[in-house]
Amino acid sequence: MKYMGIEEIKQIIPHRYPFLLVDKVIDCVPNEKLVAIKNVSVNEEFFVGHFPQEKVMPGVLIVEALAQAGAVFFYLSKKTKEDKNLIYYLAKIEAKFMKPVIPGDQLRLEVKPIKMLSNVGILSAEAYVGDDLVTKAELAFSVKG
Repeated sequence: MKYMGIEEIKQIIPHRYPFLLVDKVIDCVPNEKLVAIKNVSVNEEFFVGHFPQEKVMPGVLIVEALAQAGAVFFYLSKKTKEDKNLIYYLAKIEAKFMKPVIPGDQLRLEVKPIKMLSNVGILSAEAYVGDDLVTKAELAFSVKG
């Protein structure tokens, strides 16, 4: 599977504006990797207060974007039943932030499995702007259907 647009993503995860943080999937090899995109616009609501004089995307939202990409990856890898009511609960985060993400950046979200069971996943996740690694994380989550 190569490409997935926003409408297909919305069929998999329950997030909606302003909290849907994955714009498209550009590559997915189930059980191996997923690459997705988040376009960071100056119009994002969080930039109003973070920070008015020097706009920086909050690190927790970068991690959330990675987690949402991970949920799509888990769904596609596990070929989860066609239950559109699945909820992915973040259970553990270990993250490092290397560089700030600012308006106009395009985040490339990459996730790979460390361990995946039927309703639990542990993923390696990285966010890039261009060739620069901006965030690296290990994420664990559970799935409720």
